[in-house]
Amino acid sequence: MGGTRKPARTSGTEDRPGAAAQKWAARLALLVAAAAIALLLAAAGFRSLGLLAVGLAGLAATAAALWWALSRHGLPRALATALAVLLPLAVLLNYAVVGLLWAVLSALALWLVALLIGRAALAADAGHGGPREHPTPAPRAPFLIMNPRSGGGKVGRYDLVAKARALGAEVAVLDPAHPQDVAELARRAVARGADLLGVAGGDGTQALVAGVAARHGLPFLVISAGTRNHFAMDLGLDRTDPSTCLDALTDGVELRIDLGLIGGRVFVNNASFGVYAAVVQSPAYRDDKVQTILRELPELLTHQVGPRLTVRAGDVVVDAPQGVLISNNPYQLGDPAGLGRRPRLDSGVLGVLGVKVDNAAQAAGLLRGQQSRGLTLLTATEVVVDSDAPEIPVGVDGEALLLRTPVTCRLSPGTLRVRVPRERPGGPGVRPRVDWRALGRLAFPRALPSAGRIRRDSRR
Repeated sequence: MGGTRKPARTSGTEDRPGAAAQKWAARLALLVAAAAIALLLAAAGFRSLGLLAVGLAGLAATAAALWWALSRHGLPRALATALAVLLPLAVLLNYAVVGLLWAVLSALALWLVALLIGRAALAADAGHGGPREHPTPAPRAPFLIMNPRSGGGKVGRYDLVAKARALGAEVAVLDPAHPQDVAELARRAVARGADLLGVAGGDGTQALVAGVAARHGLPFLVISAGTRNHFAMDLGLDRTDPSTCLDALTDGVELRIDLGLIGGRVFVNNASFGVYAAVVQSPAYRDDKVQTILRELPELLTHQVGPRLTVRAGDVVVDAPQGVLISNNPYQLGDPAGLGRRPRLDSGVLGVLGVKVDNAAQAAGLLRGQQSRGLTLLTATEVVVDSDAPEIPVGVDGEALLLRTPVTCRLSPGTLRVRVPRERPGGPGVRPRVDWRALGRLAFPRALPSAGRIRRDSRR
């Protein structure tokens, strides 16, 4: 029987709205990357390999010099610091002497543009990855704790107390002159019938009240009135105007997210061990951060003082790292633009980042990123940090603590109900690493078969 032939099916990527723009973005990224290489080859020919070698060697030597500067005192530190400054200048001077500085800088700029375009092209397939939104009724008796000193006085600057009370919330304003137990304030509010707890303050205060909300199964409201607002950032809240967070009281949705647990305490961001945690314990740190760090770093980095840590996460053991960061869900480290952000808060696993650098060569090796032997990146549901000391310093959401060893970090999945405004700027989303093969498949879908098709063909 005759009939109309159906058009051949295309890939899901081609059928998706915006796929054509994504495909052309991928092609543009490849074109710009090729232009960067072509420019360098046209200007320098085979000498471009030598230019690349000089640049990489200068970068590695600079990293080694920085290690010496951080791990030494006195004259050795001064000499290493001078070397770290002069080496990049010497590399640039070498490029200028041979008349190719313009070509190197232009090629580098083109390559960065290609990376930005390529990441944007791949981002559509990566998706946002945020927690699912749950519609819930507005709270009837919200209770909010506000720290007037947090974030340089944002509570007063944005008139948060009056705006919250106008929306029917009970507000407790902390007195900076008389420190109060914010967790106890929250528990008393729950006993009086509060059906939502919230905080306008730093991440450490947020974590304490979030723990009370989670234990009582109540929704929690984050108001971005802190200094850095890392937790608010990863929730997609507006960090420029904390008053917009109050919109959640009247028009909000709930997110079910994970909470980190350490020594009976909750953390919403991370717990840090090692050098940083030890430095912030110093009484002089708050008054002179830079000088305190420079004074204490050498002995801490070289294990002359401070506890020796051992980290166990599943089958992985990291011995004597200088620094360990355990986070409530992993941070995105594959792309510098995503550094310090968590694409998800509901993945059900802790992120573990360990750094072990014992000499200048290992410091230079950190330039390899995730392939560096001195860098440990993994996920786990439980992490145990032990030491040869009975107590170790720990930074928990920016708060300096001393905890008995071994210290166990766990994750409590989906424990916290966070109420957020329905309309908000949005979280960081997933920022994919630039995979040139994936860009090639995206730019020329018919010319380059997908990995799944290659596997099917190989089995025939």
